[in-house]
Amino acid sequence: MSTDPLLQPYQLKHLTLKNRIMTTSHEPAYPEDGMPKDRYRLYHLERAKAGVALTMTAGSATVSRDSPPVFNNILAYKDEVVGWMKRLADDCHEHGAAVMIQLTHLGRRTRWDKGDWLPVVAAGPAREPAHRAFPKVIEDWDIARIIDDYADAAERMQAAGLDGVEFECYGHLMDQFMSPLTNTLAAPYGGSLENRARFAMDVLAACRKRVGAQFLLGVRYTADEATKGGISVVEGIAIGKLFRDSGLVDFLNIIKGRIFTDPAMTDVIPIQGMKSAPHLDFAGRIRAEVGLPTFHAARIPDVATARHAIATGQLDMVGMTRAHMADPHIVRKIIEGREEDIRPCVGATYCLDRIYQGGMALCIHNPATGREENMPHDIFAALVSKKVVIIGAGPAGLEAARVAALRGHSVSVFEAAASPGGQIRLTAQSPRRREMIGIIDWRMAQCAARGVEFHFNTYAEATDVTALTPDVVIIATGDMPDSAMLETGNDLVVSAWDILSGDVKPGSNVLLYDDAGDHAALQAAQLLAEAGAQVEIMTPDRSFAPDVMAMNLVPYMRALQDKNVTFTVTYRLRAVTRDGNLLRATIGSDYMELAKVRHFDQVVVNHGTQPLAQIYFDLKPLSSNLGAVDYDALINGRPQTVIGGPEGFQLFRIGDAVEARNTHAAIYDALRLMKDI
Repeated sequence: MSTDPLLQPYQLKHLTLKNRIMTTSHEPAYPEDGMPKDRYRLYHLERAKAGVALTMTAGSATVSRDSPPVFNNILAYKDEVVGWMKRLADDCHEHGAAVMIQLTHLGRRTRWDKGDWLPVVAAGPAREPAHRAFPKVIEDWDIARIIDDYADAAERMQAAGLDGVEFECYGHLMDQFMSPLTNTLAAPYGGSLENRARFAMDVLAACRKRVGAQFLLGVRYTADEATKGGISVVEGIAIGKLFRDSGLVDFLNIIKGRIFTDPAMTDVIPIQGMKSAPHLDFAGRIRAEVGLPTFHAARIPDVATARHAIATGQLDMVGMTRAHMADPHIVRKIIEGREEDIRPCVGATYCLDRIYQGGMALCIHNPATGREENMPHDIFAALVSKKVVIIGAGPAGLEAARVAALRGHSVSVFEAAASPGGQIRLTAQSPRRREMIGIIDWRMAQCAARGVEFHFNTYAEATDVTALTPDVVIIATGDMPDSAMLETGNDLVVSAWDILSGDVKPGSNVLLYDDAGDHAALQAAQLLAEAGAQVEIMTPDRSFAPDVMAMNLVPYMRALQDKNVTFTVTYRLRAVTRDGNLLRATIGSDYMELAKVRHFDQVVVNHGTQPLAQIYFDLKPLSSNLGAVDYDALINGRPQTVIGGPEGFQLFRIGDAVEARNTHAAIYDALRLMKDI
């Protein structure tokens, strides 16, 4: 038997968990019509097959019709959920994984114009900034029916064969009762801690009465709101003891902080550039002082940190949730002694940011996550080995090389630069985003282990490629910044890339014009501001940096707001001319005829990119498919069989060599093409 702390079984009441690794509740927004259908089931099943001990579904499943999801959550108030959850639970149980679900009533953390357009309720009238509804103060009849709704939902989950439920008591209705910051009620549900905890206790009692002792009930709760006037550590420990002494609660899952604003939520769920496992010691303190089985997850991205959490007795079960989005096979690789093969979570939090923008969770560098129906996590060898030549060693080219090598092909990669990485390497020069290089380092290690041949400092020409007599050629040459967007003065501006690379030194009074809305502008702005420049960030959009989503925006604002930086929206840079030692910027608007004049000593433009793909067009007439892609075959997982050109090699281009997109799109291009080559 293994002596690895992570691989030891854990006895949770009557349930034996086969190891100490779990995925905590999170909503990837995969349900269809509020139900966890095949996409949702296969997502959790992939992790169960690979050995995770407990998969906690939903984040959270809603128990009442007046708790409409603000994104695509499971509707636990519908009877039809039982059949779908039963199929998920049965499949995961077959592979030895326990299954639970998190239940909640969102309270004020939703909107009145969602779902059935019912009033939003809370334990006080204050609006939550994140979702903007001014709630109705909850009444006695609301409390009674919502308690019944919780009990009904718990009973449904027991009927579905789950092992237990976890109740959400941070940011949602339970916590809105618990926190003195949001509870303005009189007794018996307001005032003292015992009164504020009464709603949660009533819910637990009603659920326990329905499901009996052989069904696990736990609470994920805020044990310290880390805010003046909120739940303190002392109160948080007291709440834990109330749960313990009630005899109703089988486990705790510890949260520190609040989620009512984007900055607050980012401190609860830290992203790249922030401290790893920032609340682990705190969770360990709660475990020590309360004594209930304790779970916790907050940026525990690697096996070493998870192992430390268990070995030191701070946790009973360690949550590695985003880490399992990056690599669902973590447990299997630990068991097989292949920890070096684990695809790292780089903390980009593309997963959560997409959800909060109304999308579905996707990992920035594992495009199979959430696409288990048609994208493989494991790559299998092809029947026939081919010679594959790849031009470009950015994320798209390296993913193409990795997958081709796993397919058993002979792979050669040409890269004009001295090092791999493309735009990722540029991004990783910013200290806060240096973890992004893990996307490249992991692929380079995977390629090296499989004999991929690399040629750096090599600018490949068409004749170099054809001389190798390849069967398949992949163009992954990426793109270059495009600053040619002004009526006059394109030669007087520099790009955000110029600033980030260090090719151009920061000015002292800088206009940073951004109509691309991505990370490059804010990264450049931070570098400029930290160099002491006065910076104005201008965009023609109604909000700045729209592609830098909620949680990733937070560290930028914390880096910029205390410096000499201003933000100007809805204005368009039209022209730049020289005016002595300064640059004269003519600024217009899409909303009216306007021509304001401003002076700066440097103008930085972030206007997106254009493909760097001349070699593709040189090779296109020589290829058997003339560069064409059968989209139907690509989408449905069939090999590319387009012909029409001379006999010889197939030619494809991927990633930003096609058009400006993002890292996920580039890697997804490579995986879904190469898995069938």
